[in-house]
Amino acid sequence: MIAKVLSFYRFTELADPAAVRLWQRELCRRLGINGRIIVSSQGINATLGGGVDQLKQYLKATREHEAFAGLAPTWTDGTGHDFPRLSVKVRPELVTFGVPEEVALAEDGVAGTGRHLTPDQVHRLVAERGDEMVFLDGRNAWEAEVGRFSGAVVTGAETTADFVAELESGAYDELKDRPVVTYCTGGIRCEVLSALMVNRGFGEVYQIAGGILAYGQQYGDDGLWQGAVRVFDDREIVTFSDHAEVIGRCRRCDAPTSRHTDCTAPGCKGRSLLCAGCAEQDARCPAHQEDRPPGQD
Repeated sequence: MIAKVLSFYRFTELADPAAVRLWQRELCRRLGINGRIIVSSQGINATLGGGVDQLKQYLKATREHEAFAGLAPTWTDGTGHDFPRLSVKVRPELVTFGVPEEVALAEDGVAGTGRHLTPDQVHRLVAERGDEMVFLDGRNAWEAEVGRFSGAVVTGAETTADFVAELESGAYDELKDRPVVTYCTGGIRCEVLSALMVNRGFGEVYQIAGGILAYGQQYGDDGLWQGAVRVFDDREIVTFSDHAEVIGRCRRCDAPTSRHTDCTAPGCKGRSLLCAGCAEQDARCPAHQEDRPPGQD
């Protein structure tokens, strides 16, 4: 069996998200597909793993729904065991920025977003605007520890819900008069983030259509991307070639690493960027253990 991971999103008004949830759950169960699907009155967001044939059957059936006819999926290599279970949930927002009232839908998705750029158009913008242009990482700060676009601005956001406060803090006001290209893993977070930026006075906002994954499929590790991409399944990270740069550094010994380790302290949801050796010694996060000087046990 050739295994793949299929991901897609679609912002569109859904009158009965609960009914869509039941249909999607039964469809996936019938085909033996696991993964995560979020359904909202704003649309659908899915990442699913399994055999190529089963995923193609799923995609064909999902596109038969009028609201999802134009789905544009992203395919990445999988293991066949990337998701231990199936989760299909209804939520108020497709992406939890905490401002559902700001997300207005248009016929083709979110209204008032930044302009979508293909990977080739991103390169042309960089060539034309040079140092004036800036990348803004639309993911959580810890995700950017293992991979990001060259020279990207990384915010202090630890969760998606932190971005509104970050944008309103004044820390990024100097970017409001510059061309800003936002990016995230598959593109969905930037659909909302770019609109929030436009609403807050950022004058020239772009986003990478399909996100990092679409960019990496075209340019691999021979373009502007550096490092690995953090994904939220059992793969943990994906890279685009056999010569991907390792830009992450172990919090304790400064050794190269692209792996985050969950804190072992009871009840803690923190994580640390640790090499295998340091993680084996002690995987507690900084909140539960003081940082040691580099090279010391």
